[in-house]
Amino acid sequence: MSLTINATTREDQGKGASRRLRREEKIPAIVYGSGKAPSNVALNIHEITHLLENEESYTSVLDLVVDKKKEPVIIKDLQRHPAKNIVTHVDFLRINMKQTIVTSIPLHFNGSDENEAIRLGAVLNQFVTAIEVSCLPADLPHSIDVDVSSLEMGDHISLTGLEMPEGVTITALTHGDIEAHDQSVVAIQEAKIMAEVEDDAPVAPSEEGEEGEGEGDAEKSDSDS
Repeated sequence: MSLTINATTREDQGKGASRRLRREEKIPAIVYGSGKAPSNVALNIHEITHLLENEESYTSVLDLVVDKKKEPVIIKDLQRHPAKNIVTHVDFLRINMKQTIVTSIPLHFNGSDENEAIRLGAVLNQFVTAIEVSCLPADLPHSIDVDVSSLEMGDHISLTGLEMPEGVTITALTHGDIEAHDQSVVAIQEAKIMAEVEDDAPVAPSEEGEEGEGEGDAEKSDSDS
């Protein structure tokens, strides 16, 4: 399914221009890459917000239409308002459909409800939630599924244990020494018992000391009287 986002060319820049855009229910964006000069564009805030409600938008090749001219892009970066959590700026990266791209893909962990160890109280620790991959734009996956249903206590899955689609490479495993970069992605581990933590917690000595001094002073006062 092709995803399209419309934009218009913008000339003004700076805070004043951004305020004017917001009054028009638009936000600033930039398009760069593919050996071309960067282009400043404006997006309709409602259209981009609706587009980003679809998780696949973050890992899809989008058709960016600027003044009726279409070019393939991916979302490279987003900025959001810290309090309102609304999009305030978007970076688009132009891509060549015949050249590989490098981008981050989320991991989806499946099967925890069917895992026997987890049902018995073990914990599923997710050390990595997204990985950087390299592939042709047409081969770009929306996510990587990780099946944890058959993992037993102490088992783990590392980067080399992930089932990758054909044509998609994990960039961390292309640096020569695979073992040095083959980090754990997920593991089944024993839950830490809170009672043990409480037993190991140190007792504050200052409180005991203060109580002891208080009792001693009281005894001395009684004997003096």
